[in-house]
Amino acid sequence: MFKLVSGTFAGRAPLAAMAIVFSTHSEIVQAADAIAVDTDADDTGDLTPPPDPSRFGRFEQKLAGWHVVLGGGAIIVPKYEGSNEFKVMPVPFVSATFLDTVRVDPTGANIAVYEHGPFELSARLGYDMGRKEDDADRLRGLGDVDMGAVVGAKAAVKFGPAKIYAQLDKTIGGSDGMQGTLGIEVTQPLSQSWMVGAGASVVFADEKYMQAYFGVTPEQSARSGLTQYDARAGLKRADFSISATYTLNHNWMVRGQAGVGILMGDAADSPVVVDKVQPSGMLLVGYRF
Repeated sequence: MFKLVSGTFAGRAPLAAMAIVFSTHSEIVQAADAIAVDTDADDTGDLTPPPDPSRFGRFEQKLAGWHVVLGGGAIIVPKYEGSNEFKVMPVPFVSATFLDTVRVDPTGANIAVYEHGPFELSARLGYDMGRKEDDADRLRGLGDVDMGAVVGAKAAVKFGPAKIYAQLDKTIGGSDGMQGTLGIEVTQPLSQSWMVGAGASVVFADEKYMQAYFGVTPEQSARSGLTQYDARAGLKRADFSISATYTLNHNWMVRGQAGVGILMGDAADSPVVVDKVQPSGMLLVGYRF
């Protein structure tokens, strides 16, 4: 049975939630990317023209040139991956693109490396917030998984409204693990105001990542009371999402997204996991310059 708890916007909790909802393609497909690229008609098919920069002052013109989006909203996410308890909390949002090459958002920085026709190659610098044993009663005695830096690369091919991608992320510090993702995203404008999207992906993880988040060592078993468990490398989860974006005018937009992840393989069988079905949701309001 799902349990729902509320969280406040303080400390590491909102960052952890953004790591789940924004960053992680593996948890809910590219929410940060989606609201960021909604400002680019070439990528999304958005029929609404961007604001005229000439109506801004010098500072605002610079923000328009950087494709800055500011906003905020609320998210609902599991307390940890595998939990049956949820957090609802507010989150801020900001994204900007510099020289049409570097995009900065709550997940970190994405750098365009190569683009030719429908093919894209990019690099990513981000973070993994890790996990605290006091995030949930189920984690007591397991110890903390420390925060780590993430470096990654992504290759994508566009086919009309669809994009097929493959991404590889390596965590430096923390779990020291690696994750790979294969997925597809589809976005389609319905009118000048409405755009809908859907996505599906599968996530693979190496043994270091799986053991850090789903394994239970003999010492952890003695402290927590959970059964000792060795989590091996392999398929970790499958994710599905749907979204809708409504453009109120040249500047304001509202985006809602709902997704569900299904833990698989050794992750699903871990004694750390209470429920292998992991729903998530998001509602954001953004202002683009």
